[in-house]
Amino acid sequence: MKILKIQALRGPNIWSIRRKKLIQMRLDLEEMEERPTDKIEGFAERIKKMFPTMIEHRCSEGTRGGFFYRIDRGTWMGHVIEHIALEIQTLADMNVGFGRTRETKERGVYNVVFNYIEEKVGVYAAKSAVRIAEALIAGEEYDLDHDIQKMREIREDVRLGPSTGSIVEEAVARDIPWVRLGSNSLVQLGFGVNQMRFQATITCKTSNIAVDIACDKEDTKKMLKNASIPVAKGDICYDEEDLEYTIKDIGYPIVIKPLDGNHGKGASINVTNWEDAVVGLKHAKQYSRRVIVERFITGFDFRVLVIDNKVVAAAQRVPAHVIGDGKSTINQLIEKVNEDPRRGYGHENVLTQIDIDKDSRELLEEKGYTVDSILKKEEILYLKSTANLSTGGTSIDVTDMMHPENIFLSERISRVIGLDICGIDIMASNLTESLKNNGGVILEVNAAPGFRMHLAI
Repeated sequence: MKILKIQALRGPNIWSIRRKKLIQMRLDLEEMEERPTDKIEGFAERIKKMFPTMIEHRCSEGTRGGFFYRIDRGTWMGHVIEHIALEIQTLADMNVGFGRTRETKERGVYNVVFNYIEEKVGVYAAKSAVRIAEALIAGEEYDLDHDIQKMREIREDVRLGPSTGSIVEEAVARDIPWVRLGSNSLVQLGFGVNQMRFQATITCKTSNIAVDIACDKEDTKKMLKNASIPVAKGDICYDEEDLEYTIKDIGYPIVIKPLDGNHGKGASINVTNWEDAVVGLKHAKQYSRRVIVERFITGFDFRVLVIDNKVVAAAQRVPAHVIGDGKSTINQLIEKVNEDPRRGYGHENVLTQIDIDKDSRELLEEKGYTVDSILKKEEILYLKSTANLSTGGTSIDVTDMMHPENIFLSERISRVIGLDICGIDIMASNLTESLKNNGGVILEVNAAPGFRMHLAI
């Protein structure tokens, strides 16, 4: 078989009025035009074994198992490739279901049409479906998992991020036209004088100076402190000498994190001795030349979202964790948690799968555990030192529980920094009472805060 042409359709087309994102592949079956599926020995058994979930493909029969019925009776390879292209996208967590295969005027040449979520993934699926079909025809082994993972990776590279995507979805729901500018996440809503442009959660109204301030944790901390807003005690360190001086000033336990870091990368939490502090400093310096060292504040991790100087959402962030059942290993518990359909690779779903990394191994080592250890029933084991959703954390909505003084404080912070959209990280025992009373502090102010933790609740 030979692929003659692949086109990505992006609007109304001859195949469908409602489905505007279609791949149209011109496929020459060559000698396979004379060999429908019922004439290929063992083909039906092999495709059913590789794709047992295709039992849900109703096809033209309109009943469960309809596609397999067509395979048994005999159908042409273009039709098979259409269904494979749909199924592998679905297995990669991109739910699609529309397809058509029609013969052209040229004998043995077909238009194979199917819908896609991400264009590059759809093109890859077209090529992959042909390779898979050829392997099934020949009875050869095929690494299907590689293709599925590859499609997930392509999607992560080209898709709109979860925050950008959520804004676009809301725009669509309100019949606001939108267009993606270029290949990144820069999006324009509307046209003419009323147009608005944004990338992630940075808008055309966001102050560039405010973003620079928020990205510099030292400047942010100074401005908040000067405005009588409670912040964690600490200082900036460049080397071990600075580290030693700072620790003498603030004492243990401490938090060490890169000054220009994000997503919790390079952070070491609850450090209680000099040896671990030196290791934490080296780890943080992999991400930033300057490292911030602060007094470790106990409590819960909260994120408050402020838009146009108004609090719109607040969430308690919970680090990635597992709960023991008295019989499963930590690795098995992680696998069970990752089976949650809300979790996926990277940002493909509202939650991210939990992976074991350096941070996780250090936390396990502190507890004297390995991934093969068995936790006691109901024992909670935290696998990350930060509560970022990007590392497998979860969130709990606490918007309606915020004390009026904390709402006022958060809105004041957005004005002090000058951000139209900002995420404020707070460490406190709760948000139901004023931070002045419970000793809570502001940890960071984030430009371009992610919306995912508020959407994933």
